Amino acid sequence: MAVWRVIGWVFLVLALIAFGAEGVSSLSVGHYRLLTLGQVWFWLSPGSLNLAQAVVQRYLLAALWDPVIVTILLGPAWAPPLLISLLCFVAGPRRRRRMFFKRRR
Repeated sequence: MAVWRVIGWVFLVLALIAFGAEGVSSLSVGHYRLLTLGQVWFWLSPGSLNLAQAVVQRYLLAALWDPVIVTILLGPAWAPPLLISLLCFVAGPRRRRRMFFKRRR
């Protein structure tokens, strides 16, 4: 379906935006500056980040937050959208090629 491709392209654009923002912030500072997923989430909605931490620690598994989710949040902001876009491109059905001319056997 085309839905997988659209989702893949949307997440690829998000990854490129995050990568570009990391580059621009690095240029403005003068050295490489990693833009982490946790920073971006905190800038966009600090309340939802705190809520996600409370829900994971209270209702799911408290040990899941510290080693697993914190590691993901400390990674680059462009990595998760890039991974999701690649998964959408791979998991989505393949496009059929249209044959304008029939092949002779």
